[in-house]
Amino acid sequence: MVTERNTFATSAYIATTPETAYEYLCSLKNLDEWTLYSRMQEQIDEDTWAGTASGYQKKLYYHVKKLDHPYFHGIEWHCGLEYQKYYQVYPVLLFSPDYIEPGTDEKGVYLHWISFVDPKRRSPLIMEGIHTVHTSECRSLKGNLERKTGLTSAAQGRYYIDTDTIYVNAPIEMGIEFLSDLKNMDDWAHLLHLDGEIVGSSGEFRDEYNQKVKVTQRLQPVSKWYLLEHEFYYPDYGFSQRSPVLLIPTSYAFGDPNAPGFIQHRITFWKVGEQLPHGKLQIEDFGSESLNIKRLLEAKAGNLDTLAQGLSYMPNSQ
Repeated sequence: MVTERNTFATSAYIATTPETAYEYLCSLKNLDEWTLYSRMQEQIDEDTWAGTASGYQKKLYYHVKKLDHPYFHGIEWHCGLEYQKYYQVYPVLLFSPDYIEPGTDEKGVYLHWISFVDPKRRSPLIMEGIHTVHTSECRSLKGNLERKTGLTSAAQGRYYIDTDTIYVNAPIEMGIEFLSDLKNMDDWAHLLHLDGEIVGSSGEFRDEYNQKVKVTQRLQPVSKWYLLEHEFYYPDYGFSQRSPVLLIPTSYAFGDPNAPGFIQHRITFWKVGEQLPHGKLQIEDFGSESLNIKRLLEAKAGNLDTLAQGLSYMPNSQ
C-alpha cells in the first residue's frame, strides 16, 4: 500500500491492561528499557528529558504529552534538538479489544504508534531507518510489558492493525466540515450509497451488494488534532466494522507553521487469518476513499495542482 511518505506507523497487540501500558508510556525514563538507544540522561522538567537517540549523533530532547479521550488512552512524544522546539510528533493510541469488537472477551490492548517526520529538517537516515528501528522497538515494548505480566513468549492477538495515510492540501476546518457531514459520504465512499435519511450523526446506506448499512460517526478534538470515528453496522447480520481517523494539521504534524493542509490517517482493524464477510474487505477499499476525499477537498479549496503530485506532503511544491 503506497502511503504518505513523511508518516510511518507501527502497531502491536500487548497482553497487558490498557491502564498498565498507558502508565508505562507516560514515563519517559522507561524509554531506556525498550528503545534501541533513546537513553534519558537529564530531566529538564516534569515531562521533558534530554538524552541520546538512535538516529542522531547529538543530544535530543524528549517531551511527553498525555491525550484526553473518553474511549481510549493515548500520549504524544515530541522530539527536537532544542528545548521546547519540537519538530517530531509521535502520537501513540491504546485501543482495548472491546473498542474494536464490542462485547468481546479478549483481554489486552492494541497499541498504535504514529511517527510524523518533518521533510524539511529530517536527515536521510531518519526515514531510511525508521521502519527498521521503530518496528523492532515496538516489538521490544511489547516484550517488556508482557514479561512484567509473567509471559515468556509473545502473545498473539485476534486482530492486526493496518493504516491508510494521505496528505490533503485544504484547510483542516474545511476538511472537518466536509467529513463530519454524512451526506458527503455518498460522494467519496464509492462502495456505499445513501438509502434513507441522515439523522444527526447516523445515516442509512447500501453497500456494493445492496446490503443495509447503518453508518454512525463521532468527531472529537484530541490534542491539536481531531479524531473522526466511523462505525459501519450491518443490521441484517449483526456485523460491525470500526475505523478511527486522525485529522491532523500539517503544521502540527511537522512542527512547521507554514505547512498548509492536513494529514488524514485512517486506522483499520482486521481479524488474523479471517476474510471479512461484509464491509471493507481490504485496506485498498479505505485508500481509494481517501483519494476521493483528497480530490474533492483540494478542488473545493482551489488547489488543483497537488493531486497530480501524489499522496504525500512536499513542502517545496506548495
